[in-house]
Amino acid sequence: MKRIFLFLSLVTLFNASSFAQGAKNIKINEVLTNNKESMLDEYGEKLPWIELANTSFSTYDIRGMYITTDKATLNKGLSVPDRIKMMSQIPNGSERTTLSAQEHVLYFLNSNPAKSDMHLDAKVNPDTILWIGLFDGNAVDLIDSVTVPVLSENCSLARIKNKDKEIVWEQKQPEFVTPSTANISGPTVSKIDKLKKDDPHGFGITILSMGVVFTCLALLYIAFWLLGRFMNRSKHIKEVIDMDKPENRKLEMIRHNDDDDDDEEQPSIKPLVAQKADEQKEEMKKEISPEIVAAIAQAIKDYQDDVHVEESGVITLLPKHTPWTTRVSTAPKSHW
Repeated sequence: MKRIFLFLSLVTLFNASSFAQGAKNIKINEVLTNNKESMLDEYGEKLPWIELANTSFSTYDIRGMYITTDKATLNKGLSVPDRIKMMSQIPNGSERTTLSAQEHVLYFLNSNPAKSDMHLDAKVNPDTILWIGLFDGNAVDLIDSVTVPVLSENCSLARIKNKDKEIVWEQKQPEFVTPSTANISGPTVSKIDKLKKDDPHGFGITILSMGVVFTCLALLYIAFWLLGRFMNRSKHIKEVIDMDKPENRKLEMIRHNDDDDDDEEQPSIKPLVAQKADEQKEEMKKEISPEIVAAIAQAIKDYQDDVHVEESGVITLLPKHTPWTTRVSTAPKSHW
């Protein structure tokens, strides 16, 4: 008899332990307190909501569990009836309360339980910090709780795993809110809000923009300067190659005399230009005959001695006889 009683006690203790362990796997998964566009109930109303999740790999029924937003329920001196008055009970007799492995369920808050078994009367004020607790069916054991800060419109507070596989709470932007499904990791603050917070006066973005513009201008200047140098170099090389052409010799002589500064920058071209100019001078000397040299020398000597041809200033016109003038002079005179 004693053995049977001991066996029954062990079975009862094991079942109670298993039941308690199953309840611990039910977690508050996501909370949205300021619902403007997030989700509508079956009556078209926009109510705050809470999402519960079964984190285990076995099925568990959450019927009879309690949800409350009154932190006074943490007072251990309260009686069970007093606790129940401050709580909202998940109704029995609903298929939605049976959660399979990794399943989620959503309940609307600030509502009337008479609407449906998915509505609870737990009070929510979106303009204040909110504490939410999940109690077991005995209204004594706290299963899970979370403190929700004041959230922006349609933003939620979600339970996720970080890179280190640790459970953390993150504020989700509207596009990352996931009612009744697994939470996804996303930016907790939008880029615009983060920029407004980090740079409220816009000095940082102004300096960054100007820096980008001036950097691009500097790179363009360097690119065009290098391109100009390359083109100038190519031009000089081409001129040296084409220098033997007769039509380019005169041009090279003029450039050699006028572009002394460029010669300093082009030391490899200067000797070639000078050599070509000397060759052209020698050819010009060969083309001048001794008679031309003597005439030029005499002209210079006369100019230096101030020698001029003397003119009398008298113009003499001599007659020139032609057949016509001869015929006229020999013609007989007529008498009138």
